[in-house]
Amino acid sequence: MTPLWTARAIAAATGGTASADFTVQGVAFDSREVAKGDLFIAMKGEATDGHKFIDKAIAAGAAGIVCETAIDHPHVRVADSAAALNALGIAARARSHARIVGVTGSAGKTGTKEALFAALDRFRPGKAHRSVKSYNNHVGVPLSLARMPGAADFGIFEMGMNHAGELAALTRMVRPHVAIVTTIAPAHMEYFGSEAAIADAKGEIFEGLEPGGTAIIPFDSPHHARLRAKAEQHAAHVVSFGFGEGADVRAVDWLPDGQGGSLVTAQVQDALLCFTIAQAGAHWVSNALAVLAAVKAVGGDLPAAGLAFAEMGGLAGRGARHRVAVPGGEIRVIDESYNANPASMAATISLLGDESAGRKVAILGSMKELGPDGAAYHEGLAAPLVAAGVQFALLVGEEMAPLAKALEGRVDFEHVPAHAAATARLKDVIRAGDVVLVKGSNSVGLSHVVTALTNGDY
Repeated sequence: MTPLWTARAIAAATGGTASADFTVQGVAFDSREVAKGDLFIAMKGEATDGHKFIDKAIAAGAAGIVCETAIDHPHVRVADSAAALNALGIAARARSHARIVGVTGSAGKTGTKEALFAALDRFRPGKAHRSVKSYNNHVGVPLSLARMPGAADFGIFEMGMNHAGELAALTRMVRPHVAIVTTIAPAHMEYFGSEAAIADAKGEIFEGLEPGGTAIIPFDSPHHARLRAKAEQHAAHVVSFGFGEGADVRAVDWLPDGQGGSLVTAQVQDALLCFTIAQAGAHWVSNALAVLAAVKAVGGDLPAAGLAFAEMGGLAGRGARHRVAVPGGEIRVIDESYNANPASMAATISLLGDESAGRKVAILGSMKELGPDGAAYHEGLAAPLVAAGVQFALLVGEEMAPLAKALEGRVDFEHVPAHAAATARLKDVIRAGDVVLVKGSNSVGLSHVVTALTNGDY
């Protein structure tokens, strides 16, 4: 097996000194994620120092260490481990012949990244690489780059931000051939103040495009013109996707397939493609259109992408579905617990409205980082809940108080302070036949509620 990195290559990339010859097959900076044959990068963080976990990493099978002190294990000693991680990511990008795609947006980043990986991996099995989980920040992006095999033909990297300038730094490291903005929505509003400012910050992804690169932007967004103007400064090609007439990649028709997914007919520039998406909802159709635009831009295969959409299961925290036996029958759980903003909340609540169920139950957690208009955004969820026919809402977090007030006399609800209190109420509020949507910002911890529901531990 060709090694991912040799000690000599690590030392050359980081400017460090190798204590011995060794090879590694993976890279990690969290000792809990170290697998046999990995390189463990011991970094000093705000809360702890990775050097304290070197022995744990070695016990887990680490083949080498990047560290700032001399140790008795095979290692490359560097002046600054965090800078070394960046350097290793940059070196991985420099040695790669892969076609690189960068993905950002206020919602849909991870789902789009995973769907694009599935499409390209089906086209060339084993030759596509992507960032895992939501490793999309100043440490996750270089880690994901450092993990990219030299023989990869495609690399897909998610990039996130919550301040202006952050995405510009990440995209110049990734140097994508194709850059996707999935959508613009009021997320991180406390740092930006307006959606237009968010659009400007997301548009920074185009600054790192390679010469001849392609920008892929949402046609139906009210910020389409703003994104296009930014893209045209850096991209040789600008491709739009969406539902409206005039989009370069457009959903000509789509409808539910009756099995929790969607049937879609899409015009992909000069090609017409009919396919099934395993996930339901207009937001997933939109994600698929962005993926098709990227597949075409990097020379992939559109029919293979269509097959990949049909095979994709839901992602934990981002649409995974579970059927759980309960006394008297079963419940269905829709896990959207990883993240939430006003746009994704409204879209997912609408999706719940399309479900056939004895009752539609929404367990909703606070939306974070919305700034001074946060109360209005939470209150604004009342209309989608009523329109979806939700019979009961369990609201979690103090920010949900305006929504609780707006629901009085319209939808039955309870309002609790935290996920533990929500879990404690499940036994009394959930019954056979329910379809239960769980959605909120990750910091609210509704993944614990999902675990309790799916394990029957309540």
